[in-house]
Amino acid sequence: MRQSVSQRILGILLILFSLTLLPPMAVSLWYQDGKLAAFLWAFIIMLGIGLLFWFPTRHIKKDIHLHDGFLITALFWTVLSLVGALPFLFILDITLSQAVFESVSGFTTTGATVIKDIDVLSKSILYYRQQLQWLGGLGIIVLAVAILPILGIGGMQLYKAETPGPMRDEKITPRLENTAKTLLYIYLVLTVVCALSYWIAGMSLFDAIGHSYSTVATGGFSTHNESLAYYDSISIEIITMVFIILGSLNFTVHFVVWNKQDLKGYWHDIQGRVFIYIVLVLIAITVIVLLWKNVYSSFWTALRYASFEVISIISSTGYATADFSEWPLFLPVLILGSGFIGGCVGSTAGGFRVIRVILLYKQAIREIMRLIHPNAVIAVKIGNKKIPDNVSQAVLGFAILYVASYLFLSLALMAVGVGYLEAFSGIAATLNMTGPGLGSIAETYNEMNNAGLWILSFTMLLGRLEIFTLLVLLTPAFWRR
Repeated sequence: MRQSVSQRILGILLILFSLTLLPPMAVSLWYQDGKLAAFLWAFIIMLGIGLLFWFPTRHIKKDIHLHDGFLITALFWTVLSLVGALPFLFILDITLSQAVFESVSGFTTTGATVIKDIDVLSKSILYYRQQLQWLGGLGIIVLAVAILPILGIGGMQLYKAETPGPMRDEKITPRLENTAKTLLYIYLVLTVVCALSYWIAGMSLFDAIGHSYSTVATGGFSTHNESLAYYDSISIEIITMVFIILGSLNFTVHFVVWNKQDLKGYWHDIQGRVFIYIVLVLIAITVIVLLWKNVYSSFWTALRYASFEVISIISSTGYATADFSEWPLFLPVLILGSGFIGGCVGSTAGGFRVIRVILLYKQAIREIMRLIHPNAVIAVKIGNKKIPDNVSQAVLGFAILYVASYLFLSLALMAVGVGYLEAFSGIAATLNMTGPGLGSIAETYNEMNNAGLWILSFTMLLGRLEIFTLLVLLTPAFWRR
């Protein structure tokens, strides 16, 4: 690793990110909400930090290595979360830990918030919150590699660091920058169509744009306290569920369907099929319990709220039209727990990811069959493709780290004075990037103490970077190279 290379890339990325404050500044000017100066100061500070990193190393032209990519990715997300908190700190009456939490929640598309009254916020800060989620949805680094090649900087190392997992080496097009541009194009199209759909369904243009940002990004930030329950519109809820599901599917599948103009591509993707099956089973269970316990007297009403909450939470979006934490029996735990499954690899959703669940299931079946047939050679396959042993081992290792991280961070949260219900549900909600927890954090995290907020902010970064990218930096072997 070379410090100068990492410093130069980090500086360029921060300079580029400072430009994303221009749209909120334009919104502030348009609505005359008096927040222009705050955004201008935040822009100057971000740009200044970026220039301080970049200027001393501006003449360095070396390519980055994989180890540099891990370091740059982790540093960038950490620094970005800190500087991204500046507008919140300048405009809102909140502490530093709360501002950073809100910023991290936006970038990681978690959707958890410390703001009690969203309806009174200015238009510019509302827009900024929604834009944070849109930027984080496809991944800041994936978006950046579409620009970095123009600057003469290779992006493969960043791409691998940002997208660990069984399918991380798959590329839609031969060159990485073309891949990133293609993903960005698909992302933009989905966002525009979603915004137009919301607008036609009755949202104001401002709300339609803002909610399209967080819907396609499976983020969950809203411009109203009541989230989408504010509209009480079945058509808006249907639009939301459709685009949440599209955001939860592998974006390479979107590309294949778009390129071949054949919707069968969605059905041929085993990961997408299993995701839909899981969603349907969870909805069915939820509807049955809601009717059984007379929470809703009508089947269609139960189906409406059950479908929305299940799709919203399993996709790590976190929108709400009902308070599922008050539903009877095991439903709150079942729905919150579905966030551990998450969406598909290659999507904007969080969680463990469906492809890993499939691989773990197939490995478990293989071990059972080996007990029955000790001499049999049984391969783990996805479709007709044999999965290499190193991929299976990586998934198993990820699963162990995922569970260990969840338990350790839950205990750490309890150690700083947080109740066990809030601790276990809060870590589940932030590690899986679902947003709402249970108990006092079912709506906002405003009552969480400062130490708890820092732990939860770290947990969101850990979940967004899928654990390995951050934890690899804590190993002595990484720093000896």
